[in-house]
Amino acid sequence: MSDWLHNLPVAWMAVVVFGATYLVTALIYAVINALAVGERARSFKAVSPGKLSPLAVLFGLFVVFTAAQVWGDNERASAAINREASALRSVIIFASIFPGEPEMRLRGLVRDYISEAVRQEWPLMARRSATLKIAPLPLVDALQLTLALSPGSSGQQVAQREMTSALESALEARRQRILVSQSEVGFVKWACLGLQAICALLAIAIVHSDDRLASRIAMFIFATGVGASFLLLLAYDRPFTGELSVRPEPLLQVTPETVNGEALGQ
Repeated sequence: MSDWLHNLPVAWMAVVVFGATYLVTALIYAVINALAVGERARSFKAVSPGKLSPLAVLFGLFVVFTAAQVWGDNERASAAINREASALRSVIIFASIFPGEPEMRLRGLVRDYISEAVRQEWPLMARRSATLKIAPLPLVDALQLTLALSPGSSGQQVAQREMTSALESALEARRQRILVSQSEVGFVKWACLGLQAICALLAIAIVHSDDRLASRIAMFIFATGVGASFLLLLAYDRPFTGELSVRPEPLLQVTPETVNGEALGQ
């Protein structure tokens, strides 16, 4: 699917999706009714209405299987961000065990990392162009600083170990959210969904070709369901793209400085 469609507000996305669905439905209705004359009309009438139910069920199964991927991707994206925020919050908490310059530097590096993630990585993830080729320097510096600390007590030893683990967890969570940002419903799945919907609409038009009012009503109802299904999948298709995308609020809440600073305005 095109980037411009995914980036539309939901209201305009609905206009495009339902408009395209109703247009295709009207074309199918017009073609079938133009062909339903003479011998072909009798042939159309011989098509069993019993075929409508299996076609509708197949379309429903296609939607369910596709939706399972979409919901799974969004849940994984949200879980990764929550894990990342939780790990960074742990770093802030344990950094207080090293008062003075180490604590201030660790807080600053975490703040810089969150600001960089929101200002730079989120737009890249929205375009599905974020990569893992470059490690986040603030987080790498924080890890190096943590490992270079010289604990003076058993409590500081525990804090150093926990901060190291939390930073590694944050790096892993970042990797997961960037990988999830590459996910979307593939072209083949969209094509199969569309083809199945067209087949069902064709069957409805053929079965009701002798009663145009019944044909229009049945096709309109099914087309509305198709449009709603496509809109729902499209709105959540890419976890970090569009009006309903996964937001970085959990990260912004880690430090008050980040929440009130420039990162919140991005």
